[in-house]
Amino acid sequence: METLSVFWNLVPITLLQGVIYGFVALGIMVPFRMLSFPDLTAEGSFPLGGAVAAAAIAGGLDPIPATALAVSAGMLAGSTTALIHLTLKLNTLLCGIIVLTMLFSINIRVMGTPNTPLFAYDNMFHVLLGGAARVLEAQIALVAGLVLATAGLLFAYLKTEAGLALRAVGANQMMARAQGISIWRQTVWGIALAGGLCALGGAIVAQNQSFADVNMGFGVLLNGLAAVIVGETLVGRATILRQVLAPVVGAVVYYQAISFALALGLAPSDLKLLTGLFVLLMLAVPSIRGRRETLRIRE
Repeated sequence: METLSVFWNLVPITLLQGVIYGFVALGIMVPFRMLSFPDLTAEGSFPLGGAVAAAAIAGGLDPIPATALAVSAGMLAGSTTALIHLTLKLNTLLCGIIVLTMLFSINIRVMGTPNTPLFAYDNMFHVLLGGAARVLEAQIALVAGLVLATAGLLFAYLKTEAGLALRAVGANQMMARAQGISIWRQTVWGIALAGGLCALGGAIVAQNQSFADVNMGFGVLLNGLAAVIVGETLVGRATILRQVLAPVVGAVVYYQAISFALALGLAPSDLKLLTGLFVLLMLAVPSIRGRRETLRIRE
């Protein structure tokens, strides 16, 4: 009973975390699933969004334009990764590592210090919720509405001709090129979109916790990937709607699983290990199934 009580008390907090990280999961899903472009830039664009938003708010800018500025910075980071890959023909993972490494220094330059407190400033929750800015339920409703609206816009875009072109590049570049689709334009735009979504998540996290830190992106890629896998397991990805909903659902469920693990007494320092093992297991399952099918056919 004590475990259930602890878990129940953690649910609202992890629910807010889940809906916020839904943006990050969407940002990770786009390059991995839509473009077949394994990308690590999320580890850098997430704290970049927080750093830009925090520096802008501390500098006197309204929280909403500051958040928009953070999204633009994330898109610039994503497009940089794509351009390095397309121009120098480097491995996508290496390009992401290079960019996220450089972003660590850039984030410090943006803020002027390794971290920026925002306790003395209004944030997007104050602007949009007014007197209910500190009410956890109101924060959850606001962010949930924003992430669902974002997922809806992404779904609507992917159903358009431009979205079909983006998906075609991820499915088969040779065929897409034969159809007159610009591989460069779609790749840069897709990775920029992913960077903007991750930066939006970082900007919201920074405003929610009232500070930004250069290390706030550590492990965010693994968490987002775990959320995508969980969501695809629960929702599936047979259609575009399911593929877009899966990261959001997965982020919420994943963070509830985290809260349950904490309620059971698992040390917070062990969560990264648990997440890594989970992702490794989920990625290994298809390979194991394939080997079993091969053995059955041979028999």
